[in-house]
Amino acid sequence: MLKPYLEAGKITGTQGLRGEIRVDPWCDSAEALCRLKRLYFEEGKQELKVVSARTQKRMAILKLEGVDSIEQADLLRNRVLYASRQDFKLEPGRYFIQDLLGVKAVDADSGRDYGAVTDVLKTGANDVYEITGDDGKAYLLPAIPMTVIEIRLEEGLMRIRPIEGIFDHED
Repeated sequence: MLKPYLEAGKITGTQGLRGEIRVDPWCDSAEALCRLKRLYFEEGKQELKVVSARTQKRMAILKLEGVDSIEQADLLRNRVLYASRQDFKLEPGRYFIQDLLGVKAVDADSGRDYGAVTDVLKTGANDVYEITGDDGKAYLLPAIPMTVIEIRLEEGLMRIRPIEGIFDHED
């Protein structure tokens, strides 16, 4: 089952004297984080209303309702912010990184189990999935239609057709 709340970023510090916070976004971009009107602490247990938001370089600068001083903002440092899954609209074929972690990668033709997705690397041209096998070795698979045939999150399954040589112990 998919989590209803997703880690959206971490509060890294304060901005100015009036209670703004600096957030390192853990989503696609600071701009995406700034579009949200609500955020949460503790996976949805405490709702936070975003009064204003802007970007500065790669960071999001947020003003939360009820946080009106640098002292109040500083108390929030190092806390993780969550966003409701319902507040995001993903295009078909796009996934939240958090949902991909732990998904089992199996060969689309033979059914061979290659391991589980343990990281998603953002390379610019396309993402790269790090797949860690039962032997503890990590393999890098480009997230392109030629190699990733199908992803079924509800089953925790990714069907792949790896390029020759990616899994060096292939039969």
